[in-house]
Amino acid sequence: MIEYIIIAIVIILILIFVYYFNRLNVLSNTIDNSWAQIDVQLKKRTDLVPNLVETVKGYAAHEKSIFEDVANARAQMMGAQTVEEKDQAGNMLAKTLKSLFAIAENYPELKASQNFLMLQEELSGIENKIAYARQHYNDTVLVFNNLVTTLPGSIFAGILGKKGRPYLEISAAEREPVKVKF
Repeated sequence: MIEYIIIAIVIILILIFVYYFNRLNVLSNTIDNSWAQIDVQLKKRTDLVPNLVETVKGYAAHEKSIFEDVANARAQMMGAQTVEEKDQAGNMLAKTLKSLFAIAENYPELKASQNFLMLQEELSGIENKIAYARQHYNDTVLVFNNLVTTLPGSIFAGILGKKGRPYLEISAAEREPVKVKF
């Protein structure tokens, strides 16, 4: 009789271990997939930038510094390796693109250009997808981090060597209020 109780306890422990092993790995894979989705959108944005720059260049040839800033931000984006580096480079690229669009406001012919409007709309769509993908990534990281920091998940996470994952965060400069001038 005692043997059956011991066997039942061992089986229950094995089932619990398998559950947490699978749950941790599924969430880890989901986080990796979420990051891959962000990476795809960042790549699409990076690929779109040269077309946008060339369109604006034709109208604003004397605005060299902004084109250099955009090119540098794009190069940094393409050279980034880690999640944090890519996120930081993506934020920098977004900031330089905002400057590029601000310059475009000074050129009515450019603002009316069908090519520019199409590129601007496509970029806006990509930015929305990036925002959604970042939210999904952070939501998945939250679930994973909750699992690895609460009992009994933290015990199994420790056994399996799983640690919490970092959230994607915006820079301090992006948290500042937007200044609107008329």
